[in-house]
Amino acid sequence: MSLAGLLLLPVVGLAQEDAKLAQQTQNPVADLISVPFQNNTNFGLGPNDRTQNVLNIQPVVPFSVSSGWNLITRTIAPVVVQPDLASTSGSTTGLADIVFTAFLSPARPGKVIWGVGPAISLPVGKDGLSSGKWSLGPSVVALTMFGPWVVGAIANNIWSVAGDEARADVNSMLLQYFINYNLPGGWYVVSAPIITANWEADSGNKWVVPFGGGAGKIFRIGKQPMNASVQAYYNVVTPDDFGADWQLRVTLQLLFPK
Repeated sequence: MSLAGLLLLPVVGLAQEDAKLAQQTQNPVADLISVPFQNNTNFGLGPNDRTQNVLNIQPVVPFSVSSGWNLITRTIAPVVVQPDLASTSGSTTGLADIVFTAFLSPARPGKVIWGVGPAISLPVGKDGLSSGKWSLGPSVVALTMFGPWVVGAIANNIWSVAGDEARADVNSMLLQYFINYNLPGGWYVVSAPIITANWEADSGNKWVVPFGGGAGKIFRIGKQPMNASVQAYYNVVTPDDFGADWQLRVTLQLLFPK
């Protein structure tokens, strides 16, 4: 092999590794330790067009429970800047309720990759940012990979089971479908809107249904692989009283492949 070919081998190897990492980051039950920092800025809330910011710190840690099964744990700790929607100024900043999810998933999946487990909301948030309720329910994920595509969905529904009796009951759903198309060089395009429903709200305030997408890339700082993306979503359905018009989502994810 020529000297040029020998020099090119590490570059080709990294490109292949980055392509594999891109697909792993798009799989919620991949056997990959990662720490995403997902910042969601919601614009146009309430009658005064306020802006809310939610930074989700959401470490993902997989465990091997047997030769055939993995347990993928995901913890979401939201740090929220919540504006006073009745005013043009003032806000509350702090930690909101933490959501913990665990997916039991086959270690050697077939064409359809899936996981199932509990979702638990812990009322540890600051006053004004917490539901005040312990809530839990089922969570499921299913996806498939073919060529450069990764397509699937993740969903959960939680109900309050304990907590402050003076606070409103919790009965809420989250559904996120994701469509990823991977490009050369670790680049990808993605649409992954988060659809939510608050079943306890009246009919005009139940749903948030966004539409949009963005792009991202696997890159490295030194030897540390990372994933970054920028996405924008317009809310085609949003609560009448306090819903946001649109959202900007910026994510930086630390990757720790085995």
